[in-house]
Amino acid sequence: MRIVVDSEKCEGHNRCYSIAPELFDVDDYGYATEANGGVVPEGMEDKARLAIDNCPEYAITIVEE
Repeated sequence: MRIVVDSEKCEGHNRCYSIAPELFDVDDYGYATEANGGVVPEGMEDKARLAIDNCPEYAITIVEE
């Protein structure tokens, strides 16, 4: 499982980072990016989904691999 942040949609609320700092990074301007190339480690899938559900812009998607 991988997560992808759409930089066009992200407005920098950082809810994803607050919920799952293991899965997201924040750039110098406060916008979210994927940590670890977006790869979600085993056992962190629920936390990834929670972060996605809390994004007000729907800027994060899951790519099943």
